[in-house]
Amino acid sequence: MKQPLESGYPSRAMGKGCAFGTFGELMQGMEASGRNFLVTFPIDRFAHATFCSDPDATGVDVFPPHKKKARQLAANLLAHWQLPGGGRLELVSELPVGKGLASSSADLVATARALADCFGLALSNEVLQAFIREIEPTDGVMYDGIVSFYHREVELREELGTLPPLTVVALDEGGEVDTVEFNKLPKPFTDEERSEYADLLDRLSAAVRDRDISTIGDIATRSAVLNQKLRPKRTLDEMIALAEEIGALGVIVAHSGTTLGVLLSPEDCGYEQQVVKAQERLLTLGGDVSLYHGWQPEPQNDRSTVTTMR
Repeated sequence: MKQPLESGYPSRAMGKGCAFGTFGELMQGMEASGRNFLVTFPIDRFAHATFCSDPDATGVDVFPPHKKKARQLAANLLAHWQLPGGGRLELVSELPVGKGLASSSADLVATARALADCFGLALSNEVLQAFIREIEPTDGVMYDGIVSFYHREVELREELGTLPPLTVVALDEGGEVDTVEFNKLPKPFTDEERSEYADLLDRLSAAVRDRDISTIGDIATRSAVLNQKLRPKRTLDEMIALAEEIGALGVIVAHSGTTLGVLLSPEDCGYEQQVVKAQERLLTLGGDVSLYHGWQPEPQNDRSTVTTMR
């Protein structure tokens, strides 16, 4: 049912919103019930949206023009709140497309926040999820911190908390993955594998709450190995060997993307040497090598610079 804009909501000419991405997932799998889930790993790369309202417009113009899902979400929000006219939606993203970093999800969340900012809308995460559910499966990037999330149903499973600062030295194996099409594929996990996923999810949830980064690294690595039957990474064995060699926490992958990397703690006494050695080794495997840093909702030192190497 459409809802008219309530009296007292301020109307502004422009609104802005942003949303972080996630470096793949700490874990992705299937419960015994058959429900697909993932556990996010927020990173300090963002999608930024600006919405300029135009009461005389008849629709939403989006730039870049190929951001059709964001345009559809903006139009749906305008219709739901019976807001007059349309406007111009501009998106600028630091997240590469088709790599498994939640670029599309971040676009949608940033878009919704820009419209909410423009019109003073009270847009809860639950309402936002309902709108996104009509468009595509999504990551839980509308929540601060790490969450377990039913991405196909666009439904929160549990808010887990935050972690100490972490770094990923990442390799992009190349190409792009259409997440919508990937999520249509069946996941032929056995009963034994589903049982293992349930145990891993319980352990990971507890480890995030306890900020136990060693256990998190182990579970992320196991999830990467289990995912090989769905979206194999050609360099996973080399990545695991590298993680063991340099004393990394483990390996993290974009389960439905093209990126993977070693997970490091800046609090490790050999951190700087680990980063350099990992970059050098990954450059020999081919593809783009990048640094990503975990995002924290609380204030911290600026880690916004991401270095990309070839």
